[in-house]
Amino acid sequence: MTCCTRPVHNPSPSGCCSCLPVWSCPTTPPPPSASALRPGKGGALVPLMCVDKRPEEIASFQALAEESGQFGHDWAMVFVAALSGTLDKLPTSEEAEAPLQRMVDAIKQGAHSAFIPFNRQGEPVRFG
Repeated sequence: MTCCTRPVHNPSPSGCCSCLPVWSCPTTPPPPSASALRPGKGGALVPLMCVDKRPEEIASFQALAEESGQFGHDWAMVFVAALSGTLDKLPTSEEAEAPLQRMVDAIKQGAHSAFIPFNRQGEPVRFG
């Protein structure tokens, strides 16, 4: 599965922004809620690293996961968003910096509904 592709009917080239957060729990949670604050069951998502890629640079979700593993971080999930270009031009890495920062800021605030989350196996995640 590729996690970001460009629709055929889209006249503007697009890139793919990805942010890989980790679960963070308070170091000393109150005892009654301690069991609820474990990875995937509570706490907060903290952005760890992010990247902008062209769709053709992502062979598969597995390839993206393996590439991220080279940095030695144990991420919890990946949030993905499209990054549109203009007419015939893909966004440059410099042009992707501001949208990536907005993505990181949104995830820090828990406002991630504009992004598509996937778990480490490449399966979509639903928050509820």
